[in-house]
Amino acid sequence: MGLVVVLFCPVRAQETFRKEWEAGVSGGINASSVFFAPKVQQQMLFGYNGGLTVRWTTEKNLGLQLEVNFKQQGWNERFEAPEGYPNPETYLDYRYIRRMNYIEMPFLTHIYFGSERVRFFFNMGPQIGWLTGESTEENLRGATPNKTNAQHTMAAEKKFAWGLCGGPGLEIRTGIGCFQLEARYYYSLGDFYNTRRQDVFSKASPQVFSAKLSYLIPIR
Repeated sequence: MGLVVVLFCPVRAQETFRKEWEAGVSGGINASSVFFAPKVQQQMLFGYNGGLTVRWTTEKNLGLQLEVNFKQQGWNERFEAPEGYPNPETYLDYRYIRRMNYIEMPFLTHIYFGSERVRFFFNMGPQIGWLTGESTEENLRGATPNKTNAQHTMAAEKKFAWGLCGGPGLEIRTGIGCFQLEARYYYSLGDFYNTRRQDVFSKASPQVFSAKLSYLIPIR
């Protein structure tokens, strides 16, 4: 009888976990900049993100997550008058902002801990993206007020983007679905300008900090 109980307990433990399929929508804000070499003085550019999410929880504390998102990123230049410049206040009038719109697909490992109602999680994995368009806001009027200025007249030369992303989050599970608050960091391993020896830049790779809210419902 004791042997039967020992064999029966692992079976019941395995049966208590049920694989989950969930899908939903997300939206949030981004703060982005670009690692340029030669360096370009910048401050964070704020934009927005939104998309669709599908998550498959394959086993206890572990799952896979696929997203298709729209993300607005780019850079916002900061202009500082050189020491000894006769009219430094005129530098405050300069503005240059480049907004770049991407469709992106993160492929994430989803790790979570917690109770049935409240979970803490961490998502991480590779991400690919495609540049769908870019726009500029500027009032330079042909001036070259930064140490590096070639980017002002250069459109992106590479549309495909790839990199790594990840971050923590909190999930509240209710009878009408799952509500998530997540922070995420993305670092591009590619450049949107050509970076060969003869090119202007040896590096032009974005970084993006994101915060977003998601709503998921069971689909299976």
